[in-house]
Amino acid sequence: MSAARIAVVLRPEQSPEDLVRHAGYADEVGIDEVWLWEDCFFGGGIATAATVLAETTRLGVAIGVLPTPMRNTAITAMEISALGRVHPDRLRVGFGHGVQSWMRQIGAKVESPLTLLREQFGALERLLRGESVTVSGRYVNLTDVKLAWPPEKVPQLLVGATGPKTLALSGELAQGTVLSGGTTPEGVRRAIAHIGAQDLEVVVYVICAFGSSGRERALAEAAASGCESPEEAIAVGTAADVAAAAVRWVDAGATTVVLQPTVDEPDVREFIRLVAQEVQPLMV
Repeated sequence: MSAARIAVVLRPEQSPEDLVRHAGYADEVGIDEVWLWEDCFFGGGIATAATVLAETTRLGVAIGVLPTPMRNTAITAMEISALGRVHPDRLRVGFGHGVQSWMRQIGAKVESPLTLLREQFGALERLLRGESVTVSGRYVNLTDVKLAWPPEKVPQLLVGATGPKTLALSGELAQGTVLSGGTTPEGVRRAIAHIGAQDLEVVVYVICAFGSSGRERALAEAAASGCESPEEAIAVGTAADVAAAAVRWVDAGATTVVLQPTVDEPDVREFIRLVAQEVQPLMV
């Protein structure tokens, strides 16, 4: 089988305390990486990531993604820098437009999300490299801002994207792209064509469920995501079935396959154990 990084989502529908406990279990049983969502109005992405990193020892932690309209550029750089210094080589961070209805709900919706993402991502990357940054943009304005404690190594910065323009921007600016659950293998191929750049990280969420009732739950979630081909967007069945399905996304160009339990997953710990001990070994 093709080699790829296999990760799991710790969904924000779990309470923050349960999520941290599940992360500790994932660390114990050998999951390589967990992904966290900053969805309105659950736990904050930076706070949750900081707690998970502090409560685990080897686990990679990725935030996919932080909505740029919700975040001040300087504060975000300060937070990521602190995490990067304390937990080197364990953090990856994605940025995106945010769900537009939520951005409107909190008074943060902007006229041009693409412009905001470009401005914020560019300034943030420079700040994390330790530069003194002065920019006067449509949305981001900084004057002689320089981090006192930039990270010794900048964490990998990604862009969450779906539309062609944002996919192309991710290829231009970021070290990789995050594709949402409901993306089929063919959708990964189309996305990579829009991204344009070569040798970048391509992360894809794959809706996943184990056991006899798993297919029904996964199909329902894929359909709810607006996926046109739910059967092509899920990995279900036994651990061997899930591993074989994950290879379809790897062969399409994904470098990280993030297995996404359904919102009604009945046993999150068992889901984590199966991925760690039975799926991951089949993906080498």
